[in-house]
Amino acid sequence: MRIGQITGEYPPMQGGVGAFTQELARGLVTLGHTVCVFTDHRAANGLSHTPAHVTADAHTWGWGTLSRIRRWAQAQKLDIVNIQYQAAAFNMAAFVHILPVRLDTVRVVTTFHDLLVPYLFPKAGPLRYQAVLTLARSSDGVIVTNRGDQQRLASERSIASLRHIPIGSNITPELAPDYNRTVWRTALGFGPDDIVVGYFGFLNASKGIDTLLQAVRIARNNKLPVKLLMIGGRTGTNDPANIVYAQEVDQMIDDLGLHEHIRWTGFVDNAAVSGHLIASDIIALPFKDGVSFRRGSLMAALAHGCPIITTYPQVDMPELIGNEHVRLIPPESPTALSIAIEDLARNPERRADLGTRARELACQFSWENIAAQTAAFFEELLDQPRP
Repeated sequence: MRIGQITGEYPPMQGGVGAFTQELARGLVTLGHTVCVFTDHRAANGLSHTPAHVTADAHTWGWGTLSRIRRWAQAQKLDIVNIQYQAAAFNMAAFVHILPVRLDTVRVVTTFHDLLVPYLFPKAGPLRYQAVLTLARSSDGVIVTNRGDQQRLASERSIASLRHIPIGSNITPELAPDYNRTVWRTALGFGPDDIVVGYFGFLNASKGIDTLLQAVRIARNNKLPVKLLMIGGRTGTNDPANIVYAQEVDQMIDDLGLHEHIRWTGFVDNAAVSGHLIASDIIALPFKDGVSFRRGSLMAALAHGCPIITTYPQVDMPELIGNEHVRLIPPESPTALSIAIEDLARNPERRADLGTRARELACQFSWENIAAQTAAFFEELLDQPRP
């Protein structure tokens, strides 16, 4: 198949959707398919290692880009187009929601990385979710990355074909042959007795960084030598709300007196992310909306065999067993998080067991399987007559 991918971001831009698209493209190419990507012009620098044919031609995601996407799809002679949808990745652009209607000569599948609504205009209210539903209903097929979104869209009318296909880790575990965990931690300024709690991902209001900061303060007040390692870029490329939230985080760090106990890595390459994850004693991901397999930071921590503390899911996740694969706590509870940190800090055997089980769980989410499931869904849709 000749498969098109439309994404608001693509490496070297910072963002989970872009990283996902690159990994999926690599898996599809390995299966023998041709992948063409249409994306933001800022991805033009650094495309030498991509597995796909990339057209970085979107200078804005306004209505004028629509004609360029139509010409691109025709020129590439695509069998199917896959929109990688996340409202923030497309700068909340409205036209994306009618894209399947305008690409009327090719089958269109939309992958919803979440169901967060776009900004349309002041006081749009319920129309914002209707825009998301318009995109889903006008697509020939819909992919969701987690069961919560699957349940929500399954309850809606007139969605043709709905498939749940999870994401994998965008960070493949790769350590340099001479990697030394003690040396790595020392270079970050951590002592041998420090308990390093890692956080991986952008600063976003849904991720509970305020809960994490308060929990670290509580643990330190209880004489536990906790240090916080903030792994990765702060705000990403496309979501301005993250910038505002980052300023709030900085103020909270000041208020709690935690500056000297936090290290920021900044945006680093995948090998460095691996090194930082392995260097951490615990990974804390206190999502306010509950743990979900749509979270790339969770998938990366699982793949690296990290002992993880995260929050109870909002929907059933039968694959994820609390206190076996991860330590589960209530959301927005600094006290519960500090207790979990202190408990794992004093129980290295328990940390090792959680890490082993986390790595075992991650094997279910290989890119080989994800690409195979995605290609099979595309082929199934192409075999069906068009309505």
